Amino acid sequence: MPIYYTYVIVEKMDSQNVIQKFGDDINKFLMQSHDFQAVLVLAIIIALAVWLSRFLSQAIVGIAQKVAVRGDNETREDKFIMYRQVETYLSVAVAVVRALVVMIAVYVAWRLLLPSWGNSATAAIATSAFIVVFAGQTLGILLRDITSGATMIIEKWFSIGDYIRVEPFMDVSGVVERMTLRSTKLRSLNGEIIWMHNQQIQGVHVTPRGVRTIAVDIFVKDTEAGVKAVQRVVNAMPTGATMLARPLRMTKPEQWGEGVWRITVIGETTPGREWLMEQYFVNAIKKIDEDAKKSEKLLALDPIARFADPIADKRFKRAVRVAQNK
Repeated sequence: MPIYYTYVIVEKMDSQNVIQKFGDDINKFLMQSHDFQAVLVLAIIIALAVWLSRFLSQAIVGIAQKVAVRGDNETREDKFIMYRQVETYLSVAVAVVRALVVMIAVYVAWRLLLPSWGNSATAAIATSAFIVVFAGQTLGILLRDITSGATMIIEKWFSIGDYIRVEPFMDVSGVVERMTLRSTKLRSLNGEIIWMHNQQIQGVHVTPRGVRTIAVDIFVKDTEAGVKAVQRVVNAMPTGATMLARPLRMTKPEQWGEGVWRITVIGETTPGREWLMEQYFVNAIKKIDEDAKKSEKLLALDPIARFADPIADKRFKRAVRVAQNK
């Protein structure tokens, strides 16, 4: 046999021996129990758990974003509330999925690193006992947060996208951006991000539809001139997501008394921007007669600003009963 072919055969046999020896060493490393093996297995399990939790979380967040878009474009109030609630449940699901992944990772690590501890049932009981003891001793705050968060979710205190004011911290308010079993994330009107432990939330003031409805009653002596003057002020009012939610609406003038007519202007403001109606708009109306003579003044009385939420009006109509004299 030529020397070249003999060299090729010998080299091929040496390569096979090296591969086989490498495989035997790997198998021996995996079959024997030692500290480095335990560290390697634990690192792999942690890496897989982190990757899986992130993958599932991103998938849930993607679904929540689609639900949020559909909810923002929904015109029906009942459908809008339903989408808000679904978005809230998906936000909570992110935390639940992460907790489940961690528990499964702990269970798998327990089974791989301590196989002599009995069957699966024993390992599951041992893992659960470890988690309960660890949580009871060092994670009492988390447990109280989770209990409070679960209660708020079950009782539907608020949903993602709602504007809330938190008790007992009355200066803490904003739009709910995220809610989990552990914490709640708010975005304040000035753009600040506020994180709160759920156990610290003793009560919430929820603003329906995220706006506050305010009406201003304007009393004029001349309906035609009054409508034109009020309309000029209405056209000058700013609108936007953090100002007036939409352009002001002006009702048809109604006679209030002899020679006096009432014009009602209704506006919806972002919470914290009520001064746009109560002060800015009212002062702008008062300036209509600023340079007019007493005999030429258009306003018969000072404007009156009041809350005018339609649902609140219905509820108070049932609650307030005035005895009628016969």
